[in-house]
Amino acid sequence: MEKLNDTFFYNLEKAVKTYRQYFQNQLKANGFDITLDQWLILNTIIENPNISQNEIAEKVFKDKASVARIIELLVQNGFLTRSMHPTNRRMFQLSITEKGNETIQKLSGLVQIFRKNAVLGISPDALEETQSIMKTIIANCKNASD
Repeated sequence: MEKLNDTFFYNLEKAVKTYRQYFQNQLKANGFDITLDQWLILNTIIENPNISQNEIAEKVFKDKASVARIIELLVQNGFLTRSMHPTNRRMFQLSITEKGNETIQKLSGLVQIFRKNAVLGISPDALEETQSIMKTIIANCKNASD
């Protein structure tokens, strides 16, 4: 039987978790009082201004309850405002505050550095091939579950 730490998916999961930990540590080291998940949600809202919480959950691969908690923290910490949706009373409209925009702008350059550090020593061709492999795995899993 194959050892767990020799499997592709074990190492894939470990790489993702290690990167998330590195990213979070870098946020803290650079004086940002925000988590990786909060950053992801703010970016998702910036890219999709009228997005619902359910759609955010799909885009950031989180369950709806986790997204609701993260959004609540973002509101409490002044990164987001939440108001009633003008056409759907069961939904909230989320807006990025000035503090949220400033934080995302300040982080944009740093995030590029974090990403470059994570793939240091990997050729562009290898990265492209890896992207292709990941997309194939995603498609295979989706097709197998349909």
